[in-house]
Parts: sequence; structure tokens; C-alpha cells
Amino acid sequence: DDDNSEEGLHTIHSGRHEYAFSFELPQTPLATSFEGRHGSVRYWVKAELHRPWFLPVKLKKEFTVFEHIDINTPSLLSPQAGTKEKTLCCWFCTSGPISLSAKIERKGYTPGESIQIFAEIENCSSRVVVPKAAIYQTQAFYAKGKMKEVKQLVANLRGDSLSSGKTETWNGKQLKIPPVSPSILDCSIIRVEYSLMVYVDIPGAMDLFLNLPLVIGTIPLHPFGSRTSSVSSQGSMNMNWLGLTLPERPEAPPSYAEVVTEEQRQSSLAPIGVCDDFERGLPGPLFAYIQEFRFLPPPLYSEIDPNPDQPPEDRPSCPSR
Repeated sequence: DDDNSEEGLHTIHSGRHEYAFSFELPQTPLATSFEGRHGSVRYWVKAELHRPWFLPVKLKKEFTVFEHIDINTPSLLSPQAGTKEKTLCCWFCTSGPISLSAKIERKGYTPGESIQIFAEIENCSSRVVVPKAAIYQTQAFYAKGKMKEVKQLVANLRGDSLSSGKTETWNGKQLKIPPVSPSILDCSIIRVEYSLMVYVDIPGAMDLFLNLPLVIGTIPLHPFGSRTSSVSSQGSMNMNWLGLTLPERPEAPPSYAEVVTEEQRQSSLAPIGVCDDFERGLPGPLFAYIQEFRFLPPPLYSEIDPNPDQPPEDRPSCPSR
């Protein structure tokens, strides 16, 4: 009202009033919402209702923010692997070594996926050991120049006991990722990281372990993603350049004269050595010739009469075999 001395305030009368409002989040990256042991990242909307001679009424509603992490990037699709060996010693006796090698297909995963673990454990010691694997979450909190770190177990699995002289191989042993918060890698006060630990539990000695870094993302693997090619990891595989899109209506098969000329037929009878220069003789990229496969295959000789206007008695006949 004009009588209101405080700028920006609007007096409303008794009754029910509704106001639609919206806020646009900043374009700068926002850390993912997170609740940790020593700190948190929270976002909320707060509304206040001011009344004369009364305390203001305040209401606060939290909302969740995700900083998306797309695992369809080359760095997160690269395999992770490692190898370690440990020799056990007891006084003056030296036992044989215990070796461990492990590999996973990629670095980036999303909650609900299963990590396929490929590992080989060789026990040349005199003890019975147990191969195991576990996913750990590491929370790091930064404030006033200090840092606190918390490490938590997320999921684990256990292999079979391995006696002396035995070897065990994991051909894609699966460890499922439970519902966990995504990695936080670009926040100045909180950092959340994950790792896969493949280790050998050795009784009476320090465990032999391998740490393979993980990134838990929000955008899952593209359906056309490849485990061996980083090209398909871009998440937007475009096949149009192949020119293999089929027409809506099948095209009629071309005549043989349109596909193979007499000159081409004669050249095809050249010696085999002449074909070695085939690739050098192409006027353009090889995939330009893929368009030829859009046509239907030529019909059988018995389906089309090559001389429809010629009397039957004057037509050439095939010699009997």
C-alpha cells in the first residue's frame, strides 16, 4: 500500500491468499545434497510472514540437488587394474609369495549396477588365505584449514578359502552397488569418493590388497556403450554417416546392366594380382559404397523373362549338363 513506509512490503487482508513463485538455480555447479557424519550439504526454500505486533511466521522446506556425473566419458569408461605380491616371513623362515591381480571393466558406475571383478589369486605360502572384495565410501570434511576423514563399508563379498599351492580365478564375480549418494568431487568443504578393494585375508599377517578407484555417477551407461571402445562412450552414437537407413518402401531391383557394365565384367576377369590395387583405386572412402546394399538382391533367372517379346522357339537355351 502507499501508506506502507517499508519498501518491498505488501499488506494483505484477512482471508486465503496464494502466491505463485519460482527461483532459478545458479548456472555455476552446485554440490550434490549430502548428509555426512561431520558435515552436510543442504538446500532449502524459506518463507516468512510478518505480522504487526507479532513474531513473524517462518517456514522452511528442503529440496535435493544433484550435480550430474555422466559415466559415458572416456575417463570413466577406462578399465582399472592392478597387481601385487606379498612374501610372508616368520623369524628366519621365508614362505612362498601370495600374488593378487584384479581388473574391472570401467571406473564409473551408477547405484544398482553390479561390478564384474576379474581376479587371480595364487597362494604359494603355507597358510590358508581367503580372497575378498569390498566397496568403501570415503568422506573428507574440510574446515578452518583442517580435515577429517571417515571411511565406511558399502558392500562386500567373500571368496572360497585357498589352501597352500592353490590358485583361484574370478571370471566376472559380481558385487552389486547399493543405493548410495553419488561422488562429490568438486566441493571445497566436502569430498565423497569410492573405491573397490580386492584383497587377500591372511591370518596372522597384514592383508594383501589392491585399491581400484570408483566414481558413482547419476547418468547410467549408454545402451550402445562399448566396454572396449572409448568412441561409443560419448553417449550419443550417431549411425547416420553409414547411410544404411532403409527406405520406407523397398526399391525395385536394378537391372544387371545398371549394376555391372560390360567393361566392368571384363575387368573382373583380370588376374588376381590386379585386385591388390583395389583399395588404391577407390575414388572415395570405402563406406561411400555401402549405399549399394540398400537395393534388394537381384531376382533369380527363373523369375524374370529376359526376352519377353521373342518367340519361345527363337530364345537361347542352356545346354544340358
